[in-house]
This record gives sequence, structure tokens and C-alpha cells, in this order.
Amino acid sequence: MPAAAQSWARRLAAYRTPIPSRSRFELLVTALPFAFFFTLSWWSLSISPWLSVGLSLTNAAFVIRLFVIQHDCGHGAFFSSRFWNEWCGRIIGGLTLTPYAMWKRNHALHHATTGNLDHRGTGDIPTLTITEYRAKPLVARLGYRLLRNPLVLFGLIAPFNFLIWNRVPPNPLKARRGEWKSALGTDAAIVAQLGSLYLLGGGPVLAFVYLPMMVLAAIVGTWLFYVQHQFEETYWTQDTNWTVQDASFSGSSHYVLPPVLAWSTGNIGAHHIHHLASRIPFYRLPEVLRDYGELNEVGRITIRQSLGCAKLALWDEVGCRLVSFSEARNLSA
Repeated sequence: MPAAAQSWARRLAAYRTPIPSRSRFELLVTALPFAFFFTLSWWSLSISPWLSVGLSLTNAAFVIRLFVIQHDCGHGAFFSSRFWNEWCGRIIGGLTLTPYAMWKRNHALHHATTGNLDHRGTGDIPTLTITEYRAKPLVARLGYRLLRNPLVLFGLIAPFNFLIWNRVPPNPLKARRGEWKSALGTDAAIVAQLGSLYLLGGGPVLAFVYLPMMVLAAIVGTWLFYVQHQFEETYWTQDTNWTVQDASFSGSSHYVLPPVLAWSTGNIGAHHIHHLASRIPFYRLPEVLRDYGELNEVGRITIRQSLGCAKLALWDEVGCRLVSFSEARNLSA
């Protein structure tokens, strides 16, 4: 750790101020290409549905970038004005299939509990300790193994979460009125969008233009969130020992991506900085890495290294690391 974790929040406060012209520019260079590729994908249906799908998949990058802007709005980081943050977030939520106010509340809980073994279950990837896993009956263990299978987690659950699960609050029976209002308002906007697309272009527009980009964006977005917290040397501890600063430094990765991927994902790879100072706009995160070079090495994960994270599934409380099922089995030998 480059310095006492508790001191970094104060040192990074200078980067929390949004730059209005830059925020408007980032919104423009995300929304306009999104609209362009969507239109081009639609037009290309007259040439080939596969060309349309290819352009739709390309557009997934701008869906992800729109989500990052919505994410910053939820932290009050994109605009200085709460009004503009809220309305920008709500509008984008209809495009990203993510009810803004509902997601905002749950994401705040994620920031307040990430890495806390006593407060799992809100906005995180389900994670069991080795002891908990061994104590479960066979059916529950099989279910957990299925859930943590990469093909299931990213190929099935990720699209399901964005396309279906987000249509209602995560806990419908206990959801607040505002969460229902957010979910149903977004659902109405989505129905209006899909209905308009169908009336104007029929089923092929939904199948070849709309659906591919949303499915790929859901898969990539879930992978990014996974890698940000599910790596070998991550941070999990009991509530009595947990601090938000330590969870930020040790439980959030620095996912090092090539420039084009860093741009399309809104620099969210610098997740350790984001968790420590969530009010920093995404476009200012590179400033922090430039000015504080020591932060470049904290939680650093390359693309090649990240591929190995997909097999990690259980928290080893003795070794304080995430391990695979096979490693956990060897630990019991």
C-alpha cells in the first residue's frame, strides 16, 4: 500500500470537481456515435442481417460508456448540478435497461459494504467462504458451482439481469415506493422504445439491431464488475475489521486496459481510485494515476491475468485470498 489508506480520500478531494465543458463533451462523443451506429446497423439490414449484427455488437461499446456516465451521475460526479445528474441518469437508464434511482440506491450499498463478509448480497457477485460452502447441502453446493460457472454467470445470468431482472426492484416485497417508481418508469420507457422500433422496422430491428448490442453490453459490463472485485488478492473480512478505505485499496482492482478499451469503458478499470473517491468524474481518473504514480501498481491486473480470475469462486479465510474449487479441495486434503 503506497500510503496510509485513510489519507488518500483527503489527497484526492481536489479531483472531485466536474469540468462542465468536459462533461458535456464526453456525453456528446458517447451519445452521437451510439445513435450513428444504431442507425447504420438499422440501415444495413437491407444489405445483410449479419452486417447489421456486427455493427450492433460494435455499438455495445457505446452502451457501456453510456452506463458509465449514468454511473457517475448516480455518484453526483458527472455534473455539478444535482438536477442535471438526476435527469441525465434517468434518461440514460432507459437506454441501458437500468432503472436509475433503484440502481443508485443499491450501488450506494455496494460501496458501503464491498468486501464485508457480514454484509454480502447487495450489488455484488455472490461469494461464499470455503467453510460456508462445505457446510451447505449437496444441492446448494451444486447450485453455487453452477452460478459461478463462467458460461452461466456471463453467458446467461448477465443478460438475464439486464433484460429481465432489472424490470422490478431486487427485493420486490421490501422495495420502497421510489424504487418501484424508478423500475416501472424505466419499464414504460423501454416498452415505448421497443414498441416504436417494432412499428417502424418490425422484428428484424429488434433481433439484429437492438438485441445483440444489449446482450454483449450486459456480458462485458458484468465481466468488468466481476474483475473489479473478484481477483485472488482481493479483500474480504468481518465487519469488526472492515474499513471502506482498506476495501477500496485491497478489494478493488486496477484493471489495466489498452487505451481504446479504457476509453470505451470510461476508465472504470481504475476502480480502486473510484471506490476511494467515488465523486471523481471518470474522465479525471487518468489525472490521478498520472499525478500519483504509486497508485498505478495497486491492485494491478492485466487482461491476461484477468482471465484466470474467472475460475476463482471461494474465499479462503485462512490464506485471505480467492481460490478455485479445485484449490479449495486441495486445501482440505
